[in-house]
Formats: sequence, structure tokens, C-alpha cells
Amino acid sequence: MHKWITLLLLISTAHAITLTDDRQVSLNITVAPQRIVTLLPSLAETVCVLGACDRLVGTDRYANWPESVKALPKLGGLDDLQIESLVRLKPDLVLAPRSSRSIARLTQLGIPVLALEPQNQADVQRVIHIVAQALILPNAEQKANELWQTFVQAQASAKQRVPLPMQGQSVYFEASTAGYVATEASFIGELLKSLTLNNIVPSSLGSFPQVNPEFVVRANPQIIMIGETSVKDFTQRPGWSRIQAIQKKHVCTFTREQGDVLVRPGPRMMDAIDVLLNCLNQINHP
Repeated sequence: MHKWITLLLLISTAHAITLTDDRQVSLNITVAPQRIVTLLPSLAETVCVLGACDRLVGTDRYANWPESVKALPKLGGLDDLQIESLVRLKPDLVLAPRSSRSIARLTQLGIPVLALEPQNQADVQRVIHIVAQALILPNAEQKANELWQTFVQAQASAKQRVPLPMQGQSVYFEASTAGYVATEASFIGELLKSLTLNNIVPSSLGSFPQVNPEFVVRANPQIIMIGETSVKDFTQRPGWSRIQAIQKKHVCTFTREQGDVLVRPGPRMMDAIDVLLNCLNQINHP
């Protein structure tokens, strides 16, 4: 009997792993989680692309890809997480953004939490590896590496697909209707740089700061990229009619679906490259 107990203990801990999240907090995972809640769309997408979509039992309100995720219980957002509803789902792992105000409460309730909030491409690569390990996937490291290398290769080849007249032009990318913009330091900024574009918003401002509309007028970008919900608003901004991107109609407006692809730091960054290239081709051949 003693031998059998010892064997069972060895089997149960064979895949045990300790992971450190963005708070520098360590979490010990002894068995593969089967009831996962994600509180950031890119984290749900990462779980699914790694082949574990069937383990998701709930998400934040904005997660909508892949299609199967739409049917899952929606638990609110960063500031209004429905903790009671989450607890009823009996999750054995919650993947949450570090900025979530509910992490401390979830931890108090004994719910395992990994706080992960990528800001740049290096963060995305790291998060993919952490999630793959947390899922205790067979060949987790290999799967994460293969997924990342596919993106790296797509990004490396994208430069040659940029229309020649668009190469090296200055660009302004507005990431939300609240005026948050993508700087050189953000994952979006890194995508733009890989396409030879020069971001007018410097990395010294962080990743996604809010900037004064007058800053954009002074920078006078040659290309503007913005969500379609902001189009009416930005045409009324003081001084913007003088910006060369607007005068030349070098403005890309993205649908909500395209915006989701662009602003989520996860495995769909490969699709984001295509969205950006389509934008450049459209303004090059109006």
C-alpha cells in the first residue's frame, strides 16, 4: 500500500511547475487546470491558439475570438469584475491583467491567479510561454516557440510588402476613443517600425499615453491610423485640418473587428501585420 501511495504522489507531481507572473508573484501549479477564466481578450486568444479553448469557462466582457468564446459567461472588465459570478464557475486558474483591481480579492478567496499584461513584443513572447507552461501542455515549450517563430517570420517578411512610397513615413496611431495612442515602445509601435514607419509618439511617454491633440498638429504625421468610431471626432479637432495626412487623405480607419486585432497583444499580431499592410496599400492606391 505504501508503494502505491508513493507512486500516486509521484504521478500527481510529475508535471508540477512554479511560474512567476508580472507582479513577481510565484504560483505553483501541480495539475493541468481544466476550468480557466481569462480577464483580458488576448489571454483568452492565447489559451485558444495553444489548443486549450475547451478549458475556458469564462472571460472578460470584451473577449470575442475565436467564435466559441462568445458563448462563454462574461464577467465584466477591469473595474467591474463580477466576482460572485466568477466564483460560481469554480475556476482552477484565473489569467488576469496586472492592472485588475480584483486580483487581491481573488487571491483572498483562494483562487489561483496569474497576472499577465503584455505591453511590448518581448512581453507577448514571455506571456505565451508562461501560459503554455501553466496549461501543462505536452511539449509546452516547443508549442510556444513554434507559435512565436511563426510571428517573427511573418514580421520579418512584411517589410518587403510595404509600398515604396509609404516606406519611412511618419505615423500617428490612435488606439482608443479615449485618446490613448501607441508609442514606439508598444507592441503596436514595434509592428509599425517593422513596416519602416516612424512613430511620432516617442517611447519616453510610455507605451499607451494620452497626448494633447496639439501635439499631433505640431508633429504633422504623414499617415494617421484610427478607429472608425473616432473619425467624426478627429475631423473636428482644432488644427487637424492642417495635418498633411488629412490633407492628402492618408488616413486609415479600422473597423471594430480590425481594431480588436490591432490592439490585442497576443497571437493574432500576425493578423495585425496584414491589417496594417492593407491600410498602407489602400492609401497608396486610393
